[in-house]
Amino acid sequence: MSQLVTGEAVVLQVRIARMPTRALACAIDFVIQMIVLGTLLGFLLGFLIVEASPALGAALAIITVLLVLVGYKVVMETLTRGKTLGKLILGLKVVRDDGSSIRFRHALVRGLLWLFVDFAPWFAASPGIVASLMNKQGKRIGDMVAGTVVIRERHQPMASPPLFVPGHLVMWAQSLELSRLSDELANTCREYLARYMELEVSARVAIGDALAYRVGQVTAPAPPVHIIAPAFLSAVLAERRRRELARLATARATYSTNPYAVPTGPFAAPNPQAAQPNPYAVPAGPFAPPSPYGAQPPPYAPPPPPQARPAVQAPAPETTKVNSQGWHAPGSEPDQWS
Repeated sequence: MSQLVTGEAVVLQVRIARMPTRALACAIDFVIQMIVLGTLLGFLLGFLIVEASPALGAALAIITVLLVLVGYKVVMETLTRGKTLGKLILGLKVVRDDGSSIRFRHALVRGLLWLFVDFAPWFAASPGIVASLMNKQGKRIGDMVAGTVVIRERHQPMASPPLFVPGHLVMWAQSLELSRLSDELANTCREYLARYMELEVSARVAIGDALAYRVGQVTAPAPPVHIIAPAFLSAVLAERRRRELARLATARATYSTNPYAVPTGPFAAPNPQAAQPNPYAVPAGPFAPPSPYGAQPPPYAPPPPPQARPAVQAPAPETTKVNSQGWHAPGSEPDQWS
C-alpha cells in the first residue's frame, strides 16, 4: 500500500502496480499493436505495389509505425482516463500524483518517452526497466516527467474489523484521552486487526504488542485490568470512532437546522445591546467570599404597597310609597300601594 495526497490534503490509500504486472500489461498492448500494425502495413504494401514509390512508401511506413506505437497509447489513455486494453484486462490505471485522472498532455508525454527513452531500441530498452526497479512507486522515466503513477484498481477490499469495547471497560474507554492518537497510527492498528487472522501466530503477538505499546504511549489512562493487545487496540479504536460519529452527528444536526443561524450557548457572540454583568461585583452563592464585617443583615426590602380598600357605597335613599290620594302611611307594607 502507498499513499497519495490530493490537492485537498486528503490522504488516499492506493496499491501501486509493480513492474511484473506492468510488464504483462505492456506485453498485451504490444501484441495488439503488432496485430494492428501488421494489418495496416499489409494494406500499405498493396498500395505501394501499385504506386511503386520507395520514398513515399518509407514515409508512410514510418508514419504508420509512429501512429500505432504512440497514438494507440495516447488515444486509449486519454479516452479511458488512464487505461489501455492491457491495463484494463489486469485492472491497472494511470493516475496523476494527486490521484486525479490524467489528460491528453500526460498521455502524450508518457507515450513519447515510452518509445524514445524508456524502451528505445538504441538504449537496449533498459532505461525504463532500471528506473522502475529503483523507484519506490515503480515509476519509469515517462511517469516521472509526466507526474503520473500506475495503480491497481482491482484488488480485494479490506474488510473493516469489528471494533468493540468489552462491557467491563466501558467507563475506562469513555475517560480515554485520544487527542495525541494520530490518524496514521490508528489506520495501522485498523489494518492489523483486519488482517489478524491472516498473520502467523508469532507475527500476531509481535505486531500486536508493538502497536499496543505505541498506542499506550499516546493514550491515558491505562486499562484497569490486563487485556491482550488486540482487545486493547479494538477498544481504543471503537471509542475513537464513537466520538467521531457523535461529533459528526452534532455538527450535521446543527447545520441542517439553520446553516446561517447565530450560534448559541457558551461560545455565542456577545450581544452589544444586552446589559453586561458587572465584572467587579462580588459573586453570590455558596462559593461567595466571607464578609469582613461578620454576618450582615438581609438587604432592605421595601414594604409592599397597601392594598386599596373597597369603596363604601352610600345607602340608597328610602323610597316612600304614596297612595292615589297623595298621602303616605309610614311603616306600612310597600305592596299596599301602587
